[in-house]
Amino acid sequence: MGVQRGGSYLHGTDPEEQARLSSLNDLLNRAALRELGLRGGEKIVDFGAGLGQLTRDMARAAGAPVVGIERSPQQIAEARRQAKDAGEESLLLLRQGDVQEGVARSEEGTYDLAHARFVLEHVPDPLVVVRSMMRAVRPGGRVVLQDDDHDILRLWPEPLGVRALWAAYMRAFDRVGNDPYVGRRLVELLHAAGARPTRSNFLFFGACAGEKAFAQLVDNMASLVLGAREAIVGDGLLPTSVFDSSLAELRRFRDRPDGAFWYAVSWAEGTKP
Repeated sequence: MGVQRGGSYLHGTDPEEQARLSSLNDLLNRAALRELGLRGGEKIVDFGAGLGQLTRDMARAAGAPVVGIERSPQQIAEARRQAKDAGEESLLLLRQGDVQEGVARSEEGTYDLAHARFVLEHVPDPLVVVRSMMRAVRPGGRVVLQDDDHDILRLWPEPLGVRALWAAYMRAFDRVGNDPYVGRRLVELLHAAGARPTRSNFLFFGACAGEKAFAQLVDNMASLVLGAREAIVGDGLLPTSVFDSSLAELRRFRDRPDGAFWYAVSWAEGTKP
């Protein structure tokens, strides 16, 4: 959900950002596992494993270690630390690498499932990644994509200035050649990569005032736009004063007794003929 510039995430890999990602996993992973419907014994590769929380969840469900491809050494170090603290080091087979290149040639065509979440929005050519995932799986194997279509976000009652703030955040993706709407393209990408699309869905990612997740979701959104402040303000997408006042309104929104946060993660999967 972050913005990438010159090959690095604007949100960085500092402890605060890693804490945000961990909280995000807490909110999303149960629904993701339910949709994956793992039966046990699957050989899985996770493209863009990040901190490895969902990677470990998949490994537990499959009853086998999962290979995770991640380019950031900082994320890999934190993923290994978290796995060690949980006593689950054996569940993660982390490899530093580029998701556009995928698995080693000797492993191509051997995986039952290739998975990617919040990856395609950060690369200049998502199709390259999906094709790489297709090479990884065996005939009949599954390719599962989860990603954002940022335009579907709705907050209500709408906080003053937040619509313009979110629009500027989305434009920051365009400025670096990425796609903030890639979620709506997932089925098209599967087809273009040679997969047979089999299913699409939305994973609800929202809450209302009174639910514990409501404040977490608003805080997550605030952290996202704050992490992109340099791109938004520095590139003239919003004046500093407007950015700051809109962010303050967003933070006040978390305390509304009548607030609702409406969002969903786009999900699509296909099989290799």
